[in-house]
Amino acid sequence: MRSAEARDAGQQERVLGFDQALETVLEKAHTVRGREPESVDLLASLGRVLAEPVCADRDQPAFDRSTRDGYAVRAGETADGAWLAVVGQVRAGEFWNGSLQAGSAIEIMTGAPVPAGANAVAMLEHVERDGQRIRLLAARTLTAGENVVSRGSEAHEGDELLSAGTVMGTAAIALAASCGVGRPKVFAKPRVSIVATGDELVDLSEIPGPAQIRNSNSYGLAALVAEAGGTPRQLPAARDNLEDLRRAIVDARKADLLLLSGGVSMGEYDLVEDVLLEMGAEFFFTGVRMQPGKPVVFGRLPERDGMAEIFFFGLPGNPVSTQVTFTCLVEPLLRSMRGAEAGLPCFVYASLRHDVDGRAGLTRVLPARLHATRTTAEVELVVWQGSGDMAANARANCYAVLPEGIAQFRRGDLITILVK
Repeated sequence: MRSAEARDAGQQERVLGFDQALETVLEKAHTVRGREPESVDLLASLGRVLAEPVCADRDQPAFDRSTRDGYAVRAGETADGAWLAVVGQVRAGEFWNGSLQAGSAIEIMTGAPVPAGANAVAMLEHVERDGQRIRLLAARTLTAGENVVSRGSEAHEGDELLSAGTVMGTAAIALAASCGVGRPKVFAKPRVSIVATGDELVDLSEIPGPAQIRNSNSYGLAALVAEAGGTPRQLPAARDNLEDLRRAIVDARKADLLLLSGGVSMGEYDLVEDVLLEMGAEFFFTGVRMQPGKPVVFGRLPERDGMAEIFFFGLPGNPVSTQVTFTCLVEPLLRSMRGAEAGLPCFVYASLRHDVDGRAGLTRVLPARLHATRTTAEVELVVWQGSGDMAANARANCYAVLPEGIAQFRRGDLITILVK
């Protein structure tokens, strides 16, 4: 049975616009919860998603802290060029015993606790020193609290500093370390089964025949899954027959998400949707008005025969189509499966370096290069030979997103780009 006949038998074709497809994925993403939590070493949490908050174990800072090298003083005593006696020094990691007395100053280093009795720090370069006394330079003034961070001004003991759902970046790891959190609790990585389909595919260990190609999609998708915070499970390529596809999909269901590449177009041997329908699949869309990637499908297999319910994507077989549809549509769902807040991919704006043709009925998502300086961001399309051109895609560092309904984009137009 061909795919069109299978759809006529039990599944209406549903082709969505690009933005509508994104909204559909996000709608389903909001229904997903992160997997069971696990504790990992702090550095191993990089890129993972917190399953429980990180709270301050003490005030931050834990004392009034100097932000400059200089002299701890009473601000009111520095007016009119008054001289103050330097009575000692305090370094980071030390406390000054006692309290600063009237008419005195204490040399202090950045990060050191401000001695009791002092309420400001005069910067080293703002004072004149004569032996064991200092005074503020004539053009300078000093106010109470200057160059001092008060105890607890950043956080109080018990305050929530990182909420559950936070993706652990470098700043979050440093903050957790400051709270003494050596093994944060994070959501387990979602397991993603990857099945490439096609009689033409051979493994990397094999030499392709005259009409064969290597199974690059499996590796490209595995890399994308790992980069997006999942654990890829690469399965052997499935042949273009119902029996092999059934077996592959049953095995692939032992995961949290199923990705299939190839076999979702309208050809006689595009049988993926047929097999999914046999298994009771619900399709949320069976195509998206985008180039490349129009045949992409998204749906859910129901709980059956002891196997849990699972979302699936059927991605086009051309490698660039596979990678574009993953970045646009799969990654937002995978983000929720990691335990993070559902959200769109990273879209930003840049101006075109040259004229580009649009498509009336398709959103074009094309390999491009972003050229950015401190004040400008320009994008140019990469010359490519279509959705099988992996070399062109490898040269790209972003995708230019050209919405449907616009026939021509001009040099200097501000367009959306999708960061890879």
